[in-house]
Parts: sequence; C-alpha cells; structure tokens
Amino acid sequence: MRPGNKIVSVSAREVFTHRGHPGVEAVVITANGSVGTAVATGGTSVGGQEAVLVHDSQARLGGRGVQKAVDNVNRIIGPSLQGMDVSNQSNIDDVILSLDGTPDKGKLGANATGSVSAAVLKAGAASLGIPLYQYIGGIRACTLPVPGVRTISGARRYGGGARAGLKPTYSLMCYGFDTFREAAYAGYETVCQFIAVLNRRLGQNFTTEQFNRMTINSPIVEHDRVFWDIMAESIVDAGYEGKIGIQVDVAASTYYDQETETFAGLFSGETKTKSQLMELYREMVQSYPFVVIEDPLEENDFAGHACLTQELGIQIVGDDLFATDVSRLETGAGLGAANAALLKVYQKGTITEAFAMADLAVRSGFKVVPCSSRGEGADIADYAVGLNTGQIRESAIDDAGNRLLSIEAELGSRARFLGKAGLAVR
Repeated sequence: MRPGNKIVSVSAREVFTHRGHPGVEAVVITANGSVGTAVATGGTSVGGQEAVLVHDSQARLGGRGVQKAVDNVNRIIGPSLQGMDVSNQSNIDDVILSLDGTPDKGKLGANATGSVSAAVLKAGAASLGIPLYQYIGGIRACTLPVPGVRTISGARRYGGGARAGLKPTYSLMCYGFDTFREAAYAGYETVCQFIAVLNRRLGQNFTTEQFNRMTINSPIVEHDRVFWDIMAESIVDAGYEGKIGIQVDVAASTYYDQETETFAGLFSGETKTKSQLMELYREMVQSYPFVVIEDPLEENDFAGHACLTQELGIQIVGDDLFATDVSRLETGAGLGAANAALLKVYQKGTITEAFAMADLAVRSGFKVVPCSSRGEGADIADYAVGLNTGQIRESAIDDAGNRLLSIEAELGSRARFLGKAGLAVR
C-alpha cells in the first residue's frame, strides 16, 4: 500500500436531496489529501425487494430523517476503515458487509453503507488523479450512453397504490444518432415540441422550464393513451421519427393489489387484470414507438416478464424485478425474464455488489441501464461510461448530461456512441 492511499478519515452527515427527502453524505479522506464524497438516498417509488434504508423515528422529518444511519457511519463504519488502502475496494466493501452482517443491510442501512462505499471509490480515483469513469473502466471506458429526456411523471393520477410515487414516468429515448451531443440536442428539441403539442391539445400552459420534472397530479386525461399520442406526434413533428422512441417506467408493483391480484389505477382509472395489462402492452408496442418498458408487471412475476420479453421485441427492464441483486438477476436470466437490468449503483449497499450485478447482466446477454435515483447525481455519467453500458436512464439534458458532454469531449476520437445497438430492441 502506498502511504498516501491510507484512509485517515471517514465521516457522514444528513443532507437534503432533490429526491424530496434526506440522504446520507459520506466523506472519505486519504493521507495524501484525496477526497471522495457521495450521497445515498431513497427513491420516489420503493420496490419490495430493495436493501433496507435506516431512518429515524417518526418524530424526525416525518420518518425520513437519517441521523441514525449517519451515526452508523461515524461510530461504526468509519473507525473500522481507518488505515485501509482506499484503492482496495473489494476489501473495504467486505469489511462494511461484515460490520452489517445482514442480507438486506438492515443493521447499518444501505444508505450508510452505500454512501461510504461510493465515497471510497471516488477517493480512490482522486488519489490517482484520474476521472471516475477511467478509474472504473480503464482504457476500455469510452462508450457514451443512449440518453433520454423525461416528459411526464404519474404521481398516482388514477389512484395508484401506496408505493406509487411518481410512476409511471415517461421519457424520450434518443438512439438514432452518431454522438451523444447530437442525441442530447435532439432530445431537447423534441421535448420542447412535446410541451407545445401537450398545451395545444389539452389546453394546458406548461413551460419549457418544467419539462424535466413535469408532474401530473390530477387526471387531465382519462387514459395515458392520450400522452402516447402526444409523444408520438411530437417525435414526428420534431423530425426524429425512427430516431427517438418512448420509454416508460411502469413500476407496476406499486399499483398491484395482492388480495385481488389486479392493478388498480395504472394508466387509467379502471382496475386491470394481468392479462388485460399484457394486452395493453401489446397495443402500446404495435401502435406507438415504445422502445423500453420497465417493470411492466408485479415484481415477483418472473414468468410474466419472460412472456412479455419474448413477445414484444423491445427492451424490457427489470428494476423492482431485480433490485440490483445478483441472486434475483440469476433467477430472471435463467427464465428469460427481461433483457435489461436497471443499475442503481447505491441501491444494494456497496459498489462491489452493484458492479457484480452489472457484470452478471452483461455475461447473461442483458443490457445494463444506470439510473441516478439513489443519490448518484451527475456521477451516474461516469458509471455509465466506466461500465460501457451503452445507455442510461434520462440524463440527456441535466447535470449528468453535461458531465457526459464533458466526457465525450475529453475522449475525443476515442468516444463511441452505439445508437440503437445500445438498446435491447429487435
């Protein structure tokens, strides 16, 4: 171990995030003064298979406070990592896992372990004076991802379940281009066209400043089919037919009623059976330019996801289905359930576990889809390039998009953009 790589300090504090609730910010400092900082937090919808986030009692911040997780970093994790080599990620993560000792991070919290593990990774990159994407992927890290632009968030518009959050959310996937910059530019143009068409057809007054987090809280349409029409029209009007498609994150489990085995308030007010919902997906793919559907069915329905993956011929992503978990992905891959896995880097609780899931996905012939919903922020750009995923959730015209523009410029002639080949679409 080089003396400068020795960890001399690990600390944490409670911070507020754009997700609407607090997160754990961990800071790792090495002997040579290198610093890594990372924030781990929860998402807007929570799958039942996710690693546990430790929160405070209901008395603090409506039950979302994370001071208990912060204390776990400062009192338990931090002291145990002092003196370790920051560049030995797997050894450090092994120590973190042994300190927790539970299968779901229920003792220390995935928000505590995840923030520290990610901060260690970033400190390791800083200690070498190289970008995070290069530290992750070395010389092979040169693929810019196909990005998307958010259009509509659902926010339980039709009376969805208690975990619905903002689902379903829709994005425009910009795949038919030669560079990331071209894709991002086309995404901006198309989402501006989307807002113009939306306002004209529905009598609304949304502005371009609202597009990346546009939330519809009340049912201004009876069925999301109206939004599908508007997105399809916008793509054509912007001149990008065949180059931009529709992505939807359904998070179907958040609308699922276990007792009746039906989906209440998903896409429209009517309650739907599984067979009715599957028939609706067939219509969506046949009649609209959908290229990605995420979590279309209940999170434990591997057989149903396998059926849709085989039938629809587009990318079916497992998020709640896999929960960045190797064992669940092994099950899904064995059954052909989905053909892509969402990668929430901080969700499982350590970098080593997250990268192991991504590696298994690639070896299983799946696409990997990095997503910044667990506090990764603009760093998700470096994870996408470092792992050569070829695609990313949203991230065309936000802070992550700006980071990707910077990486593309830095790579110069080495930069690759896979276009449609970056997606699992037949």
